[in-house]
Amino acid sequence: GTLRDHRRQLGTAMNLNQSIALSPDVIFQEVAGETVILDLESESYFGLDSVATRIWQLIGETGNLQSIFDTLLEEYEVGEAQLRDDLETLVSEAAARGLVKLENKP
Repeated sequence: GTLRDHRRQLGTAMNLNQSIALSPDVIFQEVAGETVILDLESESYFGLDSVATRIWQLIGETGNLQSIFDTLLEEYEVGEAQLRDDLETLVSEAAARGLVKLENKP
């Protein structure tokens, strides 16, 4: 019961109708299916695995969380709840570090 309640709370925290954009202060390089990110503002480096790299690519391509979610659901064998949790974790951490900007659509 608790895990399901926890998932439900996480699921409602991320609004898939938001738009998302990469910060202009961030440069990134893809190397062998993984991505290295440099935040020029904080001079910090971050590494992304192959799935996070795909999310990063989709952020740059679509800028739409719902589209990103739908694409990942098609491309990976993952349940909706797990995908939502993983996407929310990556997006919230990236937003907290200033790597992406989230905006509510008008």
